[in-house]
Amino acid sequence: MHCPFCQHEDTRVIDSRVSEDGSTIRRRRECEQCNERFNTFEVAELKLPAIVKSDGRREAFDERKLRTSFDRALQKRPVSAEQIDGAVRNVVHALRLTGERELPSLRVGEFVMAELKQLDQVAYVRFASVYRKFEDVQAFREEIERLERDLPGLEGLQLPLLDAVVGKAKR
Repeated sequence: MHCPFCQHEDTRVIDSRVSEDGSTIRRRRECEQCNERFNTFEVAELKLPAIVKSDGRREAFDERKLRTSFDRALQKRPVSAEQIDGAVRNVVHALRLTGERELPSLRVGEFVMAELKQLDQVAYVRFASVYRKFEDVQAFREEIERLERDLPGLEGLQLPLLDAVVGKAKR
């Protein structure tokens, strides 16, 4: 690696450390000519599939957009940043495992919904309402009933969802 200070062609690694999550390696280097020290970071570069939007446009996958989707759905919900990070990692991992060069945005949305369903039922319904373009209270009610059928083991872990939505709709 070239020295960023004097552009000498040879530097040596004096220390290497793996990050906590194991995704990067930090290397401490020293230039053999000017003796300056600097850090480099090594990460695996893996190609994620391009995302095909509903109107046919293709975009490179953007992890920031994915994180923003989770943040919006989970706004003011009792979910930690670590849990959100884990959900984002799970979606990215699922995208890689498809092995596809392109994926429809609807498929990415399904991965997000699967993660939200496990994290927080309210966030799941929030996201589903936008993702599935709910038009009325009945659409919310149907999604909540579907959620309750799909997750019988999670009953009691969160406040009852249907009562809260129906109560607000009556007001």
